[in-house]
Amino acid sequence: MTDRQPPEDHPFSEFLREPASTSKPAVQAQSRRERRETHSTTRPAGKPPRRRRALTAVIVTVVILGLVAGAGAFVYSTFEPQITAMLTPQSTDDYSGDGSGEVMVKIADGEFGDAIGVKLQEAGVVKSSETFYSLLLKEDPQPVFQTGTFKLAQKMSSKAALSALLDPANKVDFTVTIPEGSSAKGIYQELADVTGIPIEEFQAVGANYAALGVPAEAPSIEGFLFPATYQFEPDQTPTDMLQTMVNRSFESLDAAGVAPADRFRVVTLAALIQKEAGSSEDMYKVSRVFTNRLDIGMNLESDATVAYGAGHSRVETTPEEREDASNPYNTYANPGLPVGPISNPGDDAIDAALHPADGPWLFFVTVDLDTGETVFSETADEHAAAVERLQEWWAAHPDVE
Repeated sequence: MTDRQPPEDHPFSEFLREPASTSKPAVQAQSRRERRETHSTTRPAGKPPRRRRALTAVIVTVVILGLVAGAGAFVYSTFEPQITAMLTPQSTDDYSGDGSGEVMVKIADGEFGDAIGVKLQEAGVVKSSETFYSLLLKEDPQPVFQTGTFKLAQKMSSKAALSALLDPANKVDFTVTIPEGSSAKGIYQELADVTGIPIEEFQAVGANYAALGVPAEAPSIEGFLFPATYQFEPDQTPTDMLQTMVNRSFESLDAAGVAPADRFRVVTLAALIQKEAGSSEDMYKVSRVFTNRLDIGMNLESDATVAYGAGHSRVETTPEEREDASNPYNTYANPGLPVGPISNPGDDAIDAALHPADGPWLFFVTVDLDTGETVFSETADEHAAAVERLQEWWAAHPDVE
């Protein structure tokens, strides 16, 4: 541009003409190059160029990312198993369905849910004991487990295993009920029938009765196989079963106050009372009859002892059998108590042996075998009249052995 002023008569002279008085220099037009050069030379001192600031930011970012990456690598290398487990899809800790096959699991007395879960896992029934236990904790009310052996399947869901354990139908045991007055021979047969174990195995164990704790003066195990209901487990042996019954006999004798030294005598008398009495109420009178006879030295004259020694179970005995003194159980021909028990007595018979009723009786006879009615007599004549009543009953029942 020049310093020329526009003509006076120019239409825009008023606007184009430079003011005469101003405090600011006029803005001069500059080329793009001149503006860049001017800008670069007039930058405030100490302020870095924009390009340098950008480069610095990039470098800082790279450094930070490197540090983050390094820290991540350290964390991953340190906790790789845990991280891998978190990132890897997890399989369920439970089987599904009712499983297959068959496995026996025994629940012992006093075992709780966590111990049962471990036992189920070890047997291959459930996949995780913790999963099974967690299921138990959610149950309301809490399940109550029976002791015993249960037939389950392998690879069952925890829910199916729990249902199976609570179902009595899955409990496997050998339930044996021994009536009062049973003989050892009959008990062996019952045990063999229920368990499927050959009777010879029970006979062999019973023959070594001293090893089971039966008093040494006893001629056999008879009298010490306590009559009760037993639930034996599939893994129990004949020795286990007979030992359980002998121990149960000692428990009753101890509870009745019988000293160990008196066990054999008390059981021998109680076994006789058990076989001869028609009812629990009569036991105490029968005990008195035998006690009175023993006190005066009178033979007991029990047909039940004769029959036991002769090896049969008939109620009646023959004159020849009653005269056979070689039968050590023959209380007609031999004085005192028989050489050993003739049955396995229960608690009532044991109590009757210890506490006979008060009375003068020396005789008794059951006059009606259907009802068990028994007549107790003090004299031989009274007894003879009662025996006639029994003979009448026999005549009316010829088919009864």
